[in-house]
Amino acid sequence: MSKFDPFDFNQAMPLINEDTEFFPLMSQEDEEEMNNEQTPEILAVLPLRNTVLFPGVVIPITVGRDKSIKLIKDAYKGDRVIGVVAQLDVSVEDPKFDELNKVGTVAVIVKMLQMPDGNTTVIIQGKNRFELVEQVQSEPYIKATVKKFEEVRPKVDKEFKAMVSSVKEMAMQIIQFSPNIPSEAAIAIKNIESVPFLINFISSNMNASVADKQGMLEVANLRDRAQMVLSHLSTELQLLELKNQIQNKVKVDLDKQQRDYFLNQQLKTIQEELGGNSPDMEIEDLRKKGSKKQWSKETANHFHKELDKLARMNPAAADYSVQINYLEVLLDLPWQQFTKDNFDLKRAQKILDKDHYGLDKVKKRIVEYLAVLKLKHNMKAPILCLVGPPGVGKTSLGKSVAKALGRKYVRMALGGVRDEAEIRGHRKTYIGAMPGRIIQSIKKAGSSNPVFVLDEIDKVGNDFRGDPSSALLEVLDPEQNNAFNDHFVELDYDLSNVMFIATANSLSSIQPALLDRMEIIEVNGYTIEEKIEIAKKHLLPKQKEQHGLKTKDVNLKSSVIEKIIEDYTRESGVRGLEKKIGSVVRGAATKLAMEEAYNVNFTAHDIEEILGAPIFDKDFYEGNEVAGVVTGLAWTQVGGDILFIEASLSPGKGRMTLTGNLGDVMKESATIAMAYMRAHAASFGIEYRVFDQWDIHIHVPAGATPKDGPSAGITMLTALTSAFTQRKVKEHLAMTGEITLRGKVLPVGGIKEKILAAKRANIKDIILSKANRKDILEIKESYIKDLSFHYVTDMTEVIKLALLDKKVKNALDIVYKEPIKQKQD
Repeated sequence: MSKFDPFDFNQAMPLINEDTEFFPLMSQEDEEEMNNEQTPEILAVLPLRNTVLFPGVVIPITVGRDKSIKLIKDAYKGDRVIGVVAQLDVSVEDPKFDELNKVGTVAVIVKMLQMPDGNTTVIIQGKNRFELVEQVQSEPYIKATVKKFEEVRPKVDKEFKAMVSSVKEMAMQIIQFSPNIPSEAAIAIKNIESVPFLINFISSNMNASVADKQGMLEVANLRDRAQMVLSHLSTELQLLELKNQIQNKVKVDLDKQQRDYFLNQQLKTIQEELGGNSPDMEIEDLRKKGSKKQWSKETANHFHKELDKLARMNPAAADYSVQINYLEVLLDLPWQQFTKDNFDLKRAQKILDKDHYGLDKVKKRIVEYLAVLKLKHNMKAPILCLVGPPGVGKTSLGKSVAKALGRKYVRMALGGVRDEAEIRGHRKTYIGAMPGRIIQSIKKAGSSNPVFVLDEIDKVGNDFRGDPSSALLEVLDPEQNNAFNDHFVELDYDLSNVMFIATANSLSSIQPALLDRMEIIEVNGYTIEEKIEIAKKHLLPKQKEQHGLKTKDVNLKSSVIEKIIEDYTRESGVRGLEKKIGSVVRGAATKLAMEEAYNVNFTAHDIEEILGAPIFDKDFYEGNEVAGVVTGLAWTQVGGDILFIEASLSPGKGRMTLTGNLGDVMKESATIAMAYMRAHAASFGIEYRVFDQWDIHIHVPAGATPKDGPSAGITMLTALTSAFTQRKVKEHLAMTGEITLRGKVLPVGGIKEKILAAKRANIKDIILSKANRKDILEIKESYIKDLSFHYVTDMTEVIKLALLDKKVKNALDIVYKEPIKQKQD
């Protein structure tokens, strides 16, 4: 028999018309009448494969086996009574008598229909149960003797009634939860009055296996059968409730996905109409770009993993743009992309000489660096750090090196950087995350081996956001930077092929650990001769080009340039000089634009008309007309400078006053100088009692400018000695050095800058510590040919060299004799 769903009323009802002689619902009277019917002793047995027939229940069955068709036709012509028994094994095509269950149901054929597909469908109604006794016929179909199945009527009590009521309610709930069961089934169950028929009807139509239904059919006690039905219904109801919950959840998720899909399709269409790229096109474009990149297997796997993550994201999500940005950064980085180096060192030397006049020591060191690189093909060498005052060409040296090597040039200004994330980048989890400036600069360069200038490395600060100097330790360490980790990129990037060049004005503010990773190259200031050549070869042509003038429109002779240098600038570099030359060129451009006549060969008078009166006067720095005034040499961040230290005496009680915005070191130098003076007064010819009757005032002019450092030690002592002995200091003399309480003269730094400042101020003689002789030897002889150097080790030598033997007129009587006599009187 083929399967026919007994609960499908839509399938069963068209087979039943008004001529069908049965009622689907059975009253108690009908049930009693059915139970009183006699069971025939011999019945033709119809095996059922997929269902079990219960007493009182009407079901349609499709007959397909030849034996079964023969049986139905014979019975339909006769009394239409047959026996219906379920097979033990549904897979057996032609079951024998022993392969049938022993309990079945007497059935009446209500109607037989011939279907269009050739099958025969019959509607049968169960009457009462029977038990198979013995087979009496096997052909053309099975016949067997049977006996009536004896049922046990239960005692109708409250418990039984409650059980029956629960069965009915549970069945109606199942119908409510099952969308494929029509609502008429619930009405039918509600109207059933007979308890046995109710149990049989529900047993026949419940979702249970043939074996379970057969088990219910064989139960004699109605109470036990109702208990079994209730148990099955409870399990079925729980499964249906869980199934409905899952389906509702899935439906909600599907609805959301369908809505999102619909909106995304709309967005995609709108973007295509507007000429933009849809998310799918963007992802495919990123995938194509990634396939062309020459990166390591690890990087490629990471990229494709992140790309797959992007493909799973909703384009409307906030993280979508962050992920897109991250993948674009990975694609834009020049992984394994290098420019070819040009190791023609003679050409490199010519480029350096052309771009920078002077700086021989610096250029020599750079050529040595390139020579080692040519031989090793390895950048594992100390990082070069160019230290010097502003305007001497430290940054432009990096450009020249890049030009000489044929590498890309990139510059990163570190001035004011306080956030560590500017070096290492932000993590992707933060809003507005981006790579650090190191990685951004590499991306901008488009090469993994550029010349990278870290400008103003001494201006790096730190605060609560971290210490950028510590982050730079990894960048500038040749042993570590081959695996630089940026927080945004999350992958190690190789910086070992980058040629880093750092610049700084001072080493004092650089972190010691960072300073240790760099090779320091001092870039000192320029002499007047060097500035003249720089102005003629670089500054003047540059200013002409910037102001739209031709070569013939302006001509500055060396003497005119020298006047601009001496009268209008006071610096170690040439930045201020470039500004003044720019002013001169603008003056010529104005005349030319207004079509006024002017002198192309500018004279000193023309310069004063454009730039005004001279700002600096060399004669101002020569005045040592009174005792107690000494010229010292100082180092500043803008180069060397000269300063005056003035000491004067006044009647008092031996107090010492210091003015001029001095730092702690200079105050200590003054204290040490005074202590040395007191201890060695006799050797200098000073009456010791003068220290208690005269106040000493030490002043360093330009009080608005802070001053500090050890370089003024011998200058302080010379000024005090000059004041107390009233012996003037020699003209055109300057000095620098530190002193000790024993009178020893110690060396100081910044010698070249100080020497250049002295030369600018028309100084002729310079007193230095003997230990500073090596610094003088490094300066070109032509720069210092007009200077005389005096190397000393003790303060007595300084006093002999610095002070004149002749005292100031009448000074001895004013300073010494009168106050002392008054005290004696």
